[in-house]
This record gives sequence, C-alpha cells and structure tokens, in this order.
Amino acid sequence: MSTMQTPSQDIADLIARCALRDRAAFRSLYERTSAKLFGVVLRILKDRSEAEEAIQEVYVKVWQRADRYVAGSTSPISWLVAVARNHSLDILRARRPQADDIDVALEVPDSGPSPERAAEDSDERGRIEHCLGTLEPDRADAVRGAYLDGYSYEELASRYAVPLNTMRTWLRRSLLKLKDCLTA
Repeated sequence: MSTMQTPSQDIADLIARCALRDRAAFRSLYERTSAKLFGVVLRILKDRSEAEEAIQEVYVKVWQRADRYVAGSTSPISWLVAVARNHSLDILRARRPQADDIDVALEVPDSGPSPERAAEDSDERGRIEHCLGTLEPDRADAVRGAYLDGYSYEELASRYAVPLNTMRTWLRRSLLKLKDCLTA
C-alpha cells in the first residue's frame, strides 16, 4: 500500500536529502522551487540581473543550511522563501551607504523652508483658504479637486454630474474669483 505525499512533503524530503548532500535531490529542489523563489527575490531587488545572481546565492545557502530545516516546524516552501527574502534584504542593506560620522549630518543643509518662509506660506495658505470659502461649496471642492488633488476635468464633471464644458466654466470662473480675492 503506497501513501501519496503532498507537494509540501515532497519538498521537505528534498531538503532533507540535500542535508545529506544528495545532488540529484538538490537539482530537483531547484527545478521545483526556483521560479517561486526567483519571483520573491525579483520583487524585493527590482533588478532582473541582480535577482538572477542572488537566486544562485540563495541556493548555495539552501545547500549549506539544509540541515537546519526542521520538518513540521514550518512549511518547507516558507523556509525557502525566508532564506530568499533574508538574502535579498541583506543585498538591499549592503546597497545603502554607511554613515561616516555623525558630524557629517551637521554639514547637510536643511532643505526645509526658513522660519520666515514657513510663516509666509502659512499666511498665504490662510488667504487661499479664506478665498476658497467665498466660493460656492461645490465650486471650491472642484477647484481643490482639480488643482490640489489632481483630478481631471472629466473626472470632476462626472463627480458633480455636469457636462464637461460646464466644469471648465466652473473652474475658469472660480479661478478668476480667487485671483480677484487674493489681489484685493
């Protein structure tokens, strides 16, 4: 009487045989799992040639560490994915330049606005909000949608159930009112 093994049990057996240095088992493990692990590595590294190199290194680690897999504690594919994921993350970490010294941070210019500029921006924002408040609510929302949220005229026309030319007119007239309000 033969018992059928699940694919998960098959992979666990292949890993166990790799721990015993069975090259045929390793070849079979590679053939059965490399596509999935390559997908994991590629998704993390986002560079095909780097992922191709990394997947080879992952399988070297699998060969070297196969004896560390404990069947039953986790699924074999999860263990393989963890090896691939961790190796890929190590590559990403190695890409980052190491900070030389904390004093270097003191030399980095602050790209934010100066306190004076921040105050001016705040005043200007307040004036714009005040002027938007003078518009009809749907017109003010359409202006925000078009110029702050990036909606197209077509999307706004659909949202407010008006013809496209009507939306264009709303926005043009609203901008003229805003201009008058801001220059007053």
